[in-house]
Amino acid sequence: MEGLIKGLIDVAIGLNHGGGGDDDDSHSHSPSHDEHSRSTWAEVVSGEQQDEDEMIPPRRQHNDHHRHNGGQIRNQQNQWSTTGVHESNQEDTGRWQHDYDENKKGGAAEISDCWQTVQSKPSRKPQKVHLDHGDAYKRHPSEQEYSVEVEDSVQLEPSEEELADFSRACNKLWELDFNRLVPGKDYAIDCGEGKKVYSKEDMAAGSLFTWLGDDVLRRPTFSRFSSLLDNYNPHEGYKEVVTTEERQEQAAFIEEISRTAPIKYLFKYLSSKRIISENYNEFKRFLADLWFTLYGRGGTSGSSSAFEHVFVGEVKQHGEQEVSGFHNWIQFYLEEAKGRADYQGYILPRRRGQYPDSETQLLTIQFEWNGVLKSVSSSFIGVSPEFEVALYTLCFFAGEENNRIQLGPYDVNVKCYRLGNKIGSAFPVAED
Repeated sequence: MEGLIKGLIDVAIGLNHGGGGDDDDSHSHSPSHDEHSRSTWAEVVSGEQQDEDEMIPPRRQHNDHHRHNGGQIRNQQNQWSTTGVHESNQEDTGRWQHDYDENKKGGAAEISDCWQTVQSKPSRKPQKVHLDHGDAYKRHPSEQEYSVEVEDSVQLEPSEEELADFSRACNKLWELDFNRLVPGKDYAIDCGEGKKVYSKEDMAAGSLFTWLGDDVLRRPTFSRFSSLLDNYNPHEGYKEVVTTEERQEQAAFIEEISRTAPIKYLFKYLSSKRIISENYNEFKRFLADLWFTLYGRGGTSGSSSAFEHVFVGEVKQHGEQEVSGFHNWIQFYLEEAKGRADYQGYILPRRRGQYPDSETQLLTIQFEWNGVLKSVSSSFIGVSPEFEVALYTLCFFAGEENNRIQLGPYDVNVKCYRLGNKIGSAFPVAED
């Protein structure tokens, strides 16, 4: 065990202390490709100008309206006072800061009275989400227990066809995602009704997630991923303070996912292409640096990271507030369960008849997060954390800005934007 995780000890001790653009102010002054492309992609969705970064919905037929009755996260009628969305950014920032500070103290409330919404409607009662790890993940990585490592096999070796065809390599990651959830068995979603990007009307009577299996967030990679989500200040441009315990959580997460098939395949693929060395401990340090090293965004150095932007989400402070990033279903589920995310409906596809249903695992939606609107957002549903880390890392190092690939039943364009030598943003877009 000590030999296997030896390389992570350096990560746990030294991560986020600079290097690789950590404190490079030039990142915060030079706009990324992500920022340049948002209006263009919204035009693809709606034909209008829009300042967002996602696109179009998936290709699944709207043929399944089955709803599970158990464990629903909706229709608990509580009256809430509706606060205007146009309160000052300074006041909103203070509210977010309060919850962030409470998380840092380890005493975050389920939901506070200050959450606000664009639309006036009955709130969903916040749900208790039980994460069983406690402080176990905050210990030194060498003192923690991990799941059994997936054995190397021919299945994990990239074939000549996969090395020659980037789309095949990405699809192999989909096939190797043994932890991907099964709709109707592990969880259920209710897509509600469709809407256009600029519609302010809430087209969802309830939550997106109607239930999630009790065991899902206890799975090792899911559980460790969830433990990282409350480590960040959501306001873009606010310098992050990373504690030693949080660095150890990061290092332990990398160790956990490095035992899975998608990450092992990623390593073999990148090393076969001579993008990285053949030392697996160096590869784990490489992953930790890519995803967790802080860089500048919103005018402040050390205020963001690939993990925070892509998976947690950030709130822009320039002009009218808006949500940026936030492309992960686990984060959405947890924030929705706490009453902080309000699902508003899916974005209507350009072609009629191609609507999402309860089986869809690539979804384009609209929602509010702490009263701030995300006009259009796309993400996978039910995939494992290791799959997303592997896919976006592969696209960053072996792909391009637009990566049009096949993932199982989905034609996808994985958008991957650089911010210096880091991932500025990455997310999937369903293609017609």
